[in-house]
Amino acid sequence: MSYAVDFTNVSTIGLESSPVAEALAGLRANEARYFKNKYDHVFTVEPAKEAPETVDWVTRILSEERDIVIASPPLEATAFEVEGIRMAYLFYESGLSINVMYGIEDGGKRAVGFKLSQGMEVPGELASSFKFARQKSKLAGEIRGSYFVIKGQY
Repeated sequence: MSYAVDFTNVSTIGLESSPVAEALAGLRANEARYFKNKYDHVFTVEPAKEAPETVDWVTRILSEERDIVIASPPLEATAFEVEGIRMAYLFYESGLSINVMYGIEDGGKRAVGFKLSQGMEVPGELASSFKFARQKSKLAGEIRGSYFVIKGQY
């Protein structure tokens, strides 16, 4: 069942099994606020098990681009298109959020972003390859983020 993320009243719905559920819910709400303010898009998520195409697409990009396999199970997923950009998000039980920004036209921006919820350690599969910058958020506390540019076609 899909769920429109409310960034006014932050809820841990769908994220309860995460040890950092409240911080992850804040991170998810932070993304929802961004897309509402920038694109007037309602950020709607669903259980990852109900979105196998999205999970498979993100997993394939991580594997083929950087040989990354995320150990934590994904809890929620979303995929949508705004202004010629295909977006996909996965929210993991560990507190990790991964987004794929994929410009549909040739030469469009294409990248994978990682965001760590406050209170979680850098996952071992990312620790040696990425440095994480810190960012403050009213909804999520302190977010640490990193990214890489996608080179292949997906």
